[in-house]
Amino acid sequence: MAVITVDNVSKRFRKGQTGYHTLREDIYELTGRLITFGGNKRRDSDSEHMWALNDVSFQVEKGERVGIIGRNGSGKTTLLRLLAGISRPTKGKITVRGRMGVLIEIMAGFHPELTGRENVYLNGAIMGMSQQEIKRKFDEIVAFSELEDFIDTPIKRYSSGMHVRLGFAVAAHLDPEILLVDEVLAVGDAAFQKKCLGKMEGTAAEGRTVVFVSHNLAAVTRLCPRAILLDDGKLLQDGLSDKVVGIYLDTGRGTKAAREWPDLSKAPGNDMVRLRAVRVRTEDGKINDAVDIRRKVGMEMEYEVLGPGYVLVPNYHVFNEDGVRVFSALDLDPEWHRKPRLVGSYITTVWIPGNFLSEGRLTVGVGMSTVDRQRIHFYELDVVAFQVVDSPDGDGARGDYAGPFPGAVRPLLHCTTQFNPNAQRTLGPATGETVI
Repeated sequence: MAVITVDNVSKRFRKGQTGYHTLREDIYELTGRLITFGGNKRRDSDSEHMWALNDVSFQVEKGERVGIIGRNGSGKTTLLRLLAGISRPTKGKITVRGRMGVLIEIMAGFHPELTGRENVYLNGAIMGMSQQEIKRKFDEIVAFSELEDFIDTPIKRYSSGMHVRLGFAVAAHLDPEILLVDEVLAVGDAAFQKKCLGKMEGTAAEGRTVVFVSHNLAAVTRLCPRAILLDDGKLLQDGLSDKVVGIYLDTGRGTKAAREWPDLSKAPGNDMVRLRAVRVRTEDGKINDAVDIRRKVGMEMEYEVLGPGYVLVPNYHVFNEDGVRVFSALDLDPEWHRKPRLVGSYITTVWIPGNFLSEGRLTVGVGMSTVDRQRIHFYELDVVAFQVVDSPDGDGARGDYAGPFPGAVRPLLHCTTQFNPNAQRTLGPATGETVI
């Protein structure tokens, strides 16, 4: 049975409108359809509007786990806002059957003047739960959020991370039949994100429906057997998550794998050298923020040498989502190693081999230094980021194992096994010893 039906849904916003003020947009759309003063119909110019979603249709069955992926601005969050009833479609129809737990905005469903405790009861009441039902779940919610010391503090004094902790705990523990979760989890720390993913896995195992929007492709493929790919407001693909993620990787629709400083005077560096750009490239040369774990990936630094005669050492620093430094690398290209650089533009790329990195999101920092007279000219952390997505085909380091696979790196190591088919094994009668 379908618990979510999206039927030819489109959503239009006036340019410059955020979409958060639903009353305003409803009034605007209504006046656009009414006869205005003088008997003329309002003429809506296409140039005044943008379509965040355009003719999207799909169904979600009871107990399904569906991931929604796509680049920034593809329509993911708009779709979840429509599913949650926060906003209404411009065209089409959405039908939702079942009680929903929703976490798609940090302050969604919270009253800032109320305490955490009061907001838990408020959210439960909104979801149609009795006071006794909420009371039975209350201690579990607080323990999961790890906010015992702040539960009686007005949430207007909470940090964004505390809001996320309480919001997810409420959404996941008040027995929703459908759980909608957006990338808002990225605000929390890495340990809490993992805790939330584990809770969602448990919720799905209980037969509840999960719709999960995320840039974390590894989490989507692990949690959701099915994925939907949105691009420019349109449904591009709908199917098995590993296939849809593969299509997303191949299209190179990522947006966080490159950063540039067009104004050299404001770029990191000094009068000796300045940084122009940092990019993540796949082996076919595409800039991409998601890469197949089996394929090599290049970290590219573009910089401008302004003063001659210096032996410069470009360096790279890669961190995983737990903040652990995976490795650092130096430019040891023999053409320039220990040699002064001429004035001009340079692009230095270091290549990470396939089957080396572990799955997950990685951030890249870059630096530039001189060794002979030790000096750091710039050192920029978290400049770009990319996602390493594991292979479901069994030809990576994880083989056919589908569970969590820890570690900062995941090398595909060469293994050997010796087998002697002529060895005879007998069991000793008295001691139970194995005799060869």
